[in-house]
Amino acid sequence: MILTVTLNAALDVTYEVDGLVPNSSHRVRAVHQRAGGKGVNVARVLAALDAEVLVTGLIGGGAGAEIADDLSRAGIPARFGAIEGTSRRTVTIVSGDATVFNEPGPAVTAEEWRRFRGLFRELCRDARVVVLSGSLPPGLAPDAYAELTEDARTEGARVLLDADHEALRLGLAARPDIAKPNAAELARAAGPGPVEEAARRLLAVGPAAVVVSRGPDGLLGVTPDGSWAVRPPRRLSGNPTGAGDAVAAALARALHSPGRSTGRAPSPTRPRCRPPPSSPRSPGTSTRPPTAPSCRRSHAPRHDRLDSRRRARRSVRVQRHHP
Repeated sequence: MILTVTLNAALDVTYEVDGLVPNSSHRVRAVHQRAGGKGVNVARVLAALDAEVLVTGLIGGGAGAEIADDLSRAGIPARFGAIEGTSRRTVTIVSGDATVFNEPGPAVTAEEWRRFRGLFRELCRDARVVVLSGSLPPGLAPDAYAELTEDARTEGARVLLDADHEALRLGLAARPDIAKPNAAELARAAGPGPVEEAARRLLAVGPAAVVVSRGPDGLLGVTPDGSWAVRPPRRLSGNPTGAGDAVAAALARALHSPGRSTGRAPSPTRPRCRPPPSSPRSPGTSTRPPTAPSCRRSHAPRHDRLDSRRRARRSVRVQRHHP
């Protein structure tokens, strides 16, 4: 089972308008509302891939009840920890491009955090992979993800960390199996410079692998054995909302079943080359099952090959780098 954690879950509200003009009134053409937060988004992709997934995190108030109800209607199992405050809302205005307003979220008390860690450790006993992603709500210490990583590893689960700022920097020291920053998050955590050099600085802190999502430039994966750049055959444009969460879902699925296509034993420092799509989608639309693109091998390890059927389906160029 894959356990996704959303400590700052949100009720995502999307307004579609013809054009966004500051200091004016707007007629809304359509309204969409559903459970959100990065861990929830990861779980939606995993569920669409028929992976066994469970959502956990912190919710409270009327918005929290709507989050739980939406996941129930979608058929995605969840066990949340309850908090006294009301879960946040995010408002996205779509007018071709997307403008997003993120509320900070409710304050979490020390007792609420203690209770959640107990629930989390219980859930980890049945999990092979844990995905820790998204922002931390007010009241939690910046090392919250480091604590959860240590809890998950104690219970024998592998961990993927997708965070930012201090939550990422402190979480790396707990040695997650994969850290997945985007290019901006990487720069904030490791400082300026070429992406591969910055990723290797992150790798030295503790994770077994670092995978950087670079928008239309694709992905860069770095392990102690080398690095691999994966690019789509053509640059994509449009609203990238949810693309990074789809990447996290694909990586979590590969961690869960690393030897499925080859029968080889799992290796945390040699993630299989199966990059997920970063097809943009508009907020408020349902997440479709991402089709795993095939990889064209270029000095990549033999176990990174995919079968010819997937190779024919879509061509993605993979370039091996040497540190």
